[in-house]
Amino acid sequence: MSKGKKFWTFNAKENSNEGELLLYGDISDSTWWGDEVTPKNFKEELDLLGDIKTLNVYINSGGGDVFAGQAIYSMLKRHSAAVNVYVDGLAASIASIIAMAGDNVKMPKNAMIMVHNPWSFAMGNAKDFRKLADDLDKVRESMISVYEDKTGMEKESIVELLDAETWMTAEEAVEFGFADEIEEEKQVAASLNNRIFDINGLEVDITRYKNLQVSKIQFREPMLHENQANKPKENHVDIEEVKEKDINDNKIPTAKDEKQVPIDLYKKLNEIHERRFNI
Repeated sequence: MSKGKKFWTFNAKENSNEGELLLYGDISDSTWWGDEVTPKNFKEELDLLGDIKTLNVYINSGGGDVFAGQAIYSMLKRHSAAVNVYVDGLAASIASIIAMAGDNVKMPKNAMIMVHNPWSFAMGNAKDFRKLADDLDKVRESMISVYEDKTGMEKESIVELLDAETWMTAEEAVEFGFADEIEEEKQVAASLNNRIFDINGLEVDITRYKNLQVSKIQFREPMLHENQANKPKENHVDIEEVKEKDINDNKIPTAKDEKQVPIDLYKKLNEIHERRFNI
């Protein structure tokens, strides 16, 4: 029976019927599979908020452990309070599943949601890998069910988005049904320094992904390193050049660009991982 490191923060507002949950960074540093302690701690802290009427959930995460994310999603869905989810930058992978627990999901105009298939590291013989593939398929089915409930989309359409590793702007997320409202008056800071995409303080290694079209992102309030402060600002960055440079200079393996997303995710930007399952 293991215990994972705490990655969440609950806050109870004084003299109010509201509570807050902050999920910034990785969703668990260890898997909740077989962990009976950490999920119990999370539930106990949620219950300590009392008989609140509204729970505001703030997310800025690149994902993490699928079992932790699914458990949090279920707890939030069962809660009697109205759940408002605010995507404070990025809700990617399993963090996007947690976001679907919101009765109302709000995003700043340049925030993002990313969905893709679950993946895992493994070792063993052919039988072990066949079982792992079957298990991943079951995990994906549970994810599809969550996205179906929130968006109302057909299963086949959701499968297309997962297969393509789809990055959605706020407007596209609302259009597809993954989000409900765009916070027009709010913007999140975003910058790119070499291979690290910084979105509202969350650092994302872009070489982990195959379809993040960084060159099409219009950055807001770029946070530059000191050695870049005096250089002209650039709005266009070629992700393939970044990946190629990393491979040549640092021998870092990257995912191959196997296929393009079925839609141009950023055309309308301003117009309309351990031995466990990770997404």
